[in-house]
Amino acid sequence: MSDDASYDLDAGPDPADYAAATPEPACADDDGRVVHAVGVGPGNPEHLVPRAERAIRAADVVVGFETVVDLVRDRTDADCVACGYRDEATALATFAERVADGERGTAVLMGDPNHSGYQFVGKVERALDEATGGSVAFRVVPGISSLQVAASRGRTPMEDATFVTLHKSGDLGDDLARLRRDAGQRHLLVLPRPFDWMPGDIARDLLDHGCERSDVALVCERLTRDDEAITRTTVGELARHAGGTARSDTPFSDLSVLVVRR
Repeated sequence: MSDDASYDLDAGPDPADYAAATPEPACADDDGRVVHAVGVGPGNPEHLVPRAERAIRAADVVVGFETVVDLVRDRTDADCVACGYRDEATALATFAERVADGERGTAVLMGDPNHSGYQFVGKVERALDEATGGSVAFRVVPGISSLQVAASRGRTPMEDATFVTLHKSGDLGDDLARLRRDAGQRHLLVLPRPFDWMPGDIARDLLDHGCERSDVALVCERLTRDDEAITRTTVGELARHAGGTARSDTPFSDLSVLVVRR
């Protein structure tokens, strides 16, 4: 995950806590410039919601990870500042400085920022606050999440499911505890973490905490895209793929959602 030294998650602070510290003010309070953090959907352009597209089109500068920015380059005339984990801090500082100089800015995230996006949201928000002295409003625009699509593919209503994201930096103890608590009792929707907590690793852990080997599992890869793939299997069979921390150690994509039916 991120190599940004300003966010050493072993020492804190977690940028997700910065993003979630306070609720957004009422929209009527937006009497000045506003920067948006928008979800671009799971990959198929038909899942980009109109409000998010308007924010992208209206921007002078767009920032996000390379794979996300590539999905919206042809939908805006904005200057796109793309980054990876290693140059993330530099890209965000550049973005924030340009906003401070008066440009309109939009940050883009895969899916919906409220599903596994708050660490990046927090980094963007803090960079903006430091560059502008908190004078620019910052708002999250929800999008379509691969979790919603996976729930549809698996016919697992969200109200009957437990959602846990492991796709983040830092300790996963609390997240794994929630999965273990509800294993076998509720449907499970899980975003794996490349590549140390992939579907096979999660399945092996669930077998020790309430799931049966025969429980139905679906690994949904690259949802909504032309190369979407869904592997229908069982928790026991899936656990055979556990182990390793490299891309080559798993048959599944880093763009995966695990569904386990109760």
